Amino acid sequence: MSNKPKIPDLETRERSVVKLRELAKRWDALIANLDELNTRLEGDRENSILGAYDKRRTERLAAQNLESSSLPDLSQLPTK
Repeated sequence: MSNKPKIPDLETRERSVVKLRELAKRWDALIANLDELNTRLEGDRENSILGAYDKRRTERLAAQNLESSSLPDLSQLPTK
């Protein structure tokens, strides 16, 4: 007895290809819907109170990081 896989006939392969193409189209449509939803949610968040708070916080932290990176490194100074 052989364990070799049997290659389906042409008609079966064609049906499988058609089903796979339909499935791929459905997935593409679902992914497009999710992309649209994500875009809308991002816009809603940016226009919300939480989005404004987060933007101010990010700007404040960036300013703090810029300020701290411009300070001299005092650990390199000689000690008496």
